[in-house]
Amino acid sequence: MLRHFSTWNVATALISGLQCVCVIAPLLAVLIGYLLGSLPVADFAARRAGVPDLRDVGDKNPGFWNSRSVLSRNQSLLIFVGDLLKGAVAVVAAQELSTDWRVWFLGAGAAMIGHAWPLFARFRGGRSVLTWVGAAIVLSPLPAAFCVLLCVLFWAATRDFSHGVKIGAVLYPFAQWYADGIWFAAATGGLMSIIGVRFAMAWGIDSILAATPLARWRNHAAHDDEPHE
Repeated sequence: MLRHFSTWNVATALISGLQCVCVIAPLLAVLIGYLLGSLPVADFAARRAGVPDLRDVGDKNPGFWNSRSVLSRNQSLLIFVGDLLKGAVAVVAAQELSTDWRVWFLGAGAAMIGHAWPLFARFRGGRSVLTWVGAAIVLSPLPAAFCVLLCVLFWAATRDFSHGVKIGAVLYPFAQWYADGIWFAAATGGLMSIIGVRFAMAWGIDSILAATPLARWRNHAAHDDEPHE
């Protein structure tokens, strides 16, 4: 009887411990990811270089692309590497906490949210593109390497790095679907939606609606209906 009772207690304790781990790991992954994403790398680089706040220049985005207009190449490179590492380290930390791939994506998403709405920069952050790239490299290395190769080849052929990056970003979920399955690709779609929200906030809903094909058709039709002398 006593032996049966002790075995039951041990089993109950193990189940309770596993339940705690299943809850704690995602919470820690989110906390670590958010704090990493909140590190104001761009603000640090701008202050060190003695230039204005990146939110007051160019497209007002405190990130790598906007920093190139006021910082040197090496100073901008610091932001590039720092923002990449936010996503990469967040996923590595999540992988150390859990073998559940969903926890890895939670860590990545938290890092992107931290970059977009940083605790240490009055919740005024960037658009999380490079943070997503860093996370994507760790989450699915082979699809990421394939897309980076395409980006480099496109840049070498056209010297147009911006469009090369866009092509790589669009193809990444499809390459990931092929290599890692539909659920990884679907989770990546969730991460990319954070970027979409940040761009929508930056551009404004009116600017987005004005850029749609329907809006352009209406403007063109209205122009054709105007009387001509």
